[in-house]
Amino acid sequence: MGAPTTPATTGTPPRPIPGVHPASRALTRPRRRLVAAAAALVALAAVGAGSLLDLRTPAPKSADAPAGEFSAGRAYEDVQVIAARSHVAGSPANEQVRAHLEQQLRGLGLETEVQDTVAPEAGQLSGAAGGATLARVRNVVARLPGTDSTGRVFLVSHYDSVQTGPGGNDDAAGTSTILEVARALTTGPRPRNDIVFVLTDAEEACLCGAAAFAASHPLAADGGVVLNLEARGSTGPVIMFETSRNNAKLVDIFGRAAPHPVGTSFAVEIYRALPNDTDFTAFLDQKFVGLNSAYIDGGAIYHTPLDTPAAMDRGSLQQHGDNALGLAREFGGTDLTDLRSGHDATYFPVPGGLVRYPGWLTLPLALLAVALVAALGWLTRRSGRASTGRLAAGFALALVPIVAAPVAAQLLWLAITTIRPGYAELLDPYRPIWYRLAVLALATAILFTWYALTRRRIGPAALAVGGLAWLALLGVLLAVAVPGGAYLTTVPALAGALGGLVALRTRQTGPWPVVAVTAAAAVGVVILLPTVVLLFPALGMAMGGVAALVAVLLGLVALPVVDLLHPQAGGQRGLLALRARRLAVLPAGAAAVAAVVLAGVGLGVDRFDAAHPAPTHLMYAMDAGTGQARWLSHESDPQPWTDGYVDKVTSVEDDFPGLGGDALRTGPAQAANLPAPKLEVLADNAVRDERTLRLRLTPQRAVRVATLHVETVTAKVLRAEVAGRVVPVQQGGRRWGFGLVFHAPPPEGVEITLTLQRSAGPVPIRVMDASDGLDALPGFRPRPPAVGVVGSHTSEMLAVARTYPI
Repeated sequence: MGAPTTPATTGTPPRPIPGVHPASRALTRPRRRLVAAAAALVALAAVGAGSLLDLRTPAPKSADAPAGEFSAGRAYEDVQVIAARSHVAGSPANEQVRAHLEQQLRGLGLETEVQDTVAPEAGQLSGAAGGATLARVRNVVARLPGTDSTGRVFLVSHYDSVQTGPGGNDDAAGTSTILEVARALTTGPRPRNDIVFVLTDAEEACLCGAAAFAASHPLAADGGVVLNLEARGSTGPVIMFETSRNNAKLVDIFGRAAPHPVGTSFAVEIYRALPNDTDFTAFLDQKFVGLNSAYIDGGAIYHTPLDTPAAMDRGSLQQHGDNALGLAREFGGTDLTDLRSGHDATYFPVPGGLVRYPGWLTLPLALLAVALVAALGWLTRRSGRASTGRLAAGFALALVPIVAAPVAAQLLWLAITTIRPGYAELLDPYRPIWYRLAVLALATAILFTWYALTRRRIGPAALAVGGLAWLALLGVLLAVAVPGGAYLTTVPALAGALGGLVALRTRQTGPWPVVAVTAAAAVGVVILLPTVVLLFPALGMAMGGVAALVAVLLGLVALPVVDLLHPQAGGQRGLLALRARRLAVLPAGAAAVAAVVLAGVGLGVDRFDAAHPAPTHLMYAMDAGTGQARWLSHESDPQPWTDGYVDKVTSVEDDFPGLGGDALRTGPAQAANLPAPKLEVLADNAVRDERTLRLRLTPQRAVRVATLHVETVTAKVLRAEVAGRVVPVQQGGRRWGFGLVFHAPPPEGVEITLTLQRSAGPVPIRVMDASDGLDALPGFRPRPPAVGVVGSHTSEMLAVARTYPI
């Protein structure tokens, strides 16, 4: 119970409370402190639960759902066909998947064709050292003609998988969603605009299928709206994580047409800054507009043999389909002639929908937050709750948990990966919930410890204002550098400042100050709690410090509520003061113990076993010219199984330039009876200082990729063509400075034309091809049940190389 105060409603500072230093007074002083604390915490818990429940996936609809609705049950039947086994681009299994897709689309009465061509990579992906990447692709394209088309809407996903897994989620989820959306659209009235269904090939290899369609297919000539569907995990809400530039109109349509709109402008900003790419990249390169969506939790199975249909959360599939169908119908009936708004929107999810406002408001709102926090600081000082020195100290000390929490979270994960090094090869642990909770408990412990140590000396009001000041300042910095993420701190700072101002201008012993600061904290919960939850799967535990940072920012917004958990500040003497200080550290101690316990439970629960195997990476590479072979692995800290194959670290770039220049762990291997790819000279012409070679590179076995590298120390490559397509010439300072990578090479081989600067002698050309599967190799020991395959594009690769002097 706190002593009564006089209201701070006039220009005269209130009279000091006997035995209580003015700087020890908080923004609120309720008479019934425990009751107020309980009520505030219950209210915040309810708001938090509502925010998290809004992120839940919908219940999957059964196969007998109405024809005009999306049914995860019906779509899952296609998932089982598409992801029956691994179907890498160019493989017989991929041809079977393609045949199924054609059959399904033609069965709906849609105009369906296969685009069969050679295409270069899209985006900034690099296939090999100094190399240009291409692929033979076969896209499945179907069209639902519109009644009065103003443009085209493209629903896109890729149907190929990686070599290490069947792609039950990545991207049988997107492909099956499009088939089911196509079925639903054909059962009702035709849309106004053309709807084009594009199922691309070779996305996993190089995005080449999407690049081929976007750049050269007649249906893509006039651009349009692209809805790309992806998956990078097995569960969780479908997040719209990427858009084209000037997205305000697109986001407005997404917010009103998607039944389950989950997306943030912060995610768009982060993804634009990352080197990651999807098929969406190829369309952006060709000036399309659109949205990119995926579910991303459960990342441990990504690109592994565990990515099976059985691993799929059908609620995530249902959300994918509900959103895709709703957006297809909305864009299908919208005038598509002008969807660029001239600016990006700021947007984020709240219970029941998507908040969005123009991006040009970002900086003004951030500056307004700074002004309101400054006003709060002025009123706090004027009311006698903090001096100028204490306000400055509160601002300086608030930086401590902002820095300490993410650092501690990273150190915690370092300790966990030291105990369990196999985590380093996973996007996320198989069962990450305990580790995520441990990070949140650790952030809470740091915040509470900091508050308990500084509260009595600096004062609750000064610390609350200092925390809000940091949020407002970060809002300005984000508004300048990452505008789409500024709302994360600007809006909570605005709410916190307004709540504090209301608390200071109302009767201090009544309920309204507590209501005001609780409402302000609730705004922080609505915005920041879902962000914390979404950041964990988005960035993985290896970057759990980012989630810890956001959790601390949420705690700073809620400091006036946190203060209610502490005994009344000031006025205590002797044993009462000692008892108050001990009580103040109880929340911090409980959170610290919880962090340790939760991390321990995570280590105990998330053990590697047959269902959750330790990830390992192994390749085999042989030089057919010398007969020497070796095992290769990119594991930095090899698992015991891998350690039986590799014993040192070295670069293999000189022998296998198609594998790149990174240092790998290597070990001797027995030579297998495998043929190298054949390189034939079809023509060799010299004109003045130039020599033109027309070559055919033909694999002598079933492979998924072939490479060719020229020793540019001997000859400089001036121009190059692959399958009649001109490719860029990039030559580095390495021995094999010019390279080509060709995915899904046809059995008859690939024709390559090189124009070289004439040299005195033969030009060494190094060729390599690669297949998948190590089981038949001499000396290979099968993995034990608890040892698995890491999700890598080179896992289980079997490469054979040879040098031809031409």
